[in-house]
Amino acid sequence: MAKQFDVVVIGAGPGGYIAAIRAAQLGLSTACIDEWKTADGKPAPGGTCTNVGCIPSKALLQSSENYDHAGHSFAEHGIHVKGLSVDVAQMLKRKDKVVKQNNDGILYLFKKNKVTFFHGRGSFAGGDASGYQVTVAGKTAETITAKHVIVATGSNPRALPGTPFDNNLILDNAGALAIPDVPKRLGVIGAGVIGLEMGSVWRRLGSEVQVLEALPTFLGAADEAVANEAAKVFKKQGLAIDLGVKISTVTSKKNVTVEYADSAGKAQTATFDRLIVAIGRVPNTDGLKAEVVGLKLDDRGFVTVDDECRTNLPNVWAIGDVVRGPMLAHKAEEEGVAVAQRIVGKYGHVDFNTVPWVIYTSPEIAWVGKTEQQLRAEGVEVKTGSFPFMANGRARALGDTTGFVKMIADAKTDRILGVHIIGPMASELISEAVVAMEFGASSEDIAMICHAHPSLSEATKEAALAVDNRTLNF
Repeated sequence: MAKQFDVVVIGAGPGGYIAAIRAAQLGLSTACIDEWKTADGKPAPGGTCTNVGCIPSKALLQSSENYDHAGHSFAEHGIHVKGLSVDVAQMLKRKDKVVKQNNDGILYLFKKNKVTFFHGRGSFAGGDASGYQVTVAGKTAETITAKHVIVATGSNPRALPGTPFDNNLILDNAGALAIPDVPKRLGVIGAGVIGLEMGSVWRRLGSEVQVLEALPTFLGAADEAVANEAAKVFKKQGLAIDLGVKISTVTSKKNVTVEYADSAGKAQTATFDRLIVAIGRVPNTDGLKAEVVGLKLDDRGFVTVDDECRTNLPNVWAIGDVVRGPMLAHKAEEEGVAVAQRIVGKYGHVDFNTVPWVIYTSPEIAWVGKTEQQLRAEGVEVKTGSFPFMANGRARALGDTTGFVKMIADAKTDRILGVHIIGPMASELISEAVVAMEFGASSEDIAMICHAHPSLSEATKEAALAVDNRTLNF
């Protein structure tokens, strides 16, 4: 007889494993299915984020930043390093260790919360609102049943048309995290989060990096002031970014040759030792067998859901990268918790307006809410305030004074509509802005809160003061 559960989650990425844990905490018998595996075939839950995304990329970013600081910044502190060298194999080994710790941590959490884990590929086998059958194709095939199914199958990297990934010369995010040695010339197609982060890693380690971006503007999703500052900083660092390019052909033999038209329409050719393609991601619904139960997908392959992550089928839900909205791990986690809550009749909360965005370059870039250009295009009257890190005591002590904090508030109500940061520890600083916006705070609220001195967070307070033209330290 098939094993029966209240909830089956297909996928153990950030959305899936969090949804499974929360469902189990709420008293539901819960199973989670995931097919990720280590090189030796053991389970590797955590999805793209843990295995070839958020976690390993941050590990390599940290390693490369340490190397960069040792080579360029330590002398200012009176620390002199002789014979500095880089051991890429050790960096990758450390990265893999960090990934395994996270894999093992998820398996431990499943056990602690009594979530039954199935290692294999999950797909629909039939059923209806009274119960769905889900097949697990692992070492042995088995079918389980559940009242509720949560689809959390994530996304896959998008390849250039006619140019498949081989992860030797033409790399996706997984390949970019496993380059065995520092390429002399590295090409990156796509100046988004993945492209900039991976480009930064290998530039710090000694690669000559050229980024080719199809869009005519740099970081169009970010606030214009932040994007302009980032462009200047990255150029100074030696990261060459070409905008408005149109790729015509990519050929690979011993190296990779990219033929493209630049922003002026002039034909160009560039040759690289390796090429990272980071032009977005597509929903991972292949093999889900959605057609077996009539699960509706849109024309791009995303599972169609309403505002509460309900699909067209009763008791079938979908979350994370496989549905609409930003492809962010923390967005998936919030949806996972919300769906588990809704299944038992509790309130589930996800607000896309307060989902933070972060790019872990150096300087880091982070924002929440809308940009100034978005708000002005919508006809919203705003007032803004900015404060540079060069006027912040803690940033000076750190030796990292690049960037600023910018706050945008409604001109009439003073309610905070967006906060945009480029600078040291922006990924941590943005959380205060998220909390403030969730609680409907005004810039005056932040300006009146006591912030520790000396701390980077004082720049947020000063930006809030700047909204009313009354900064104290600039």
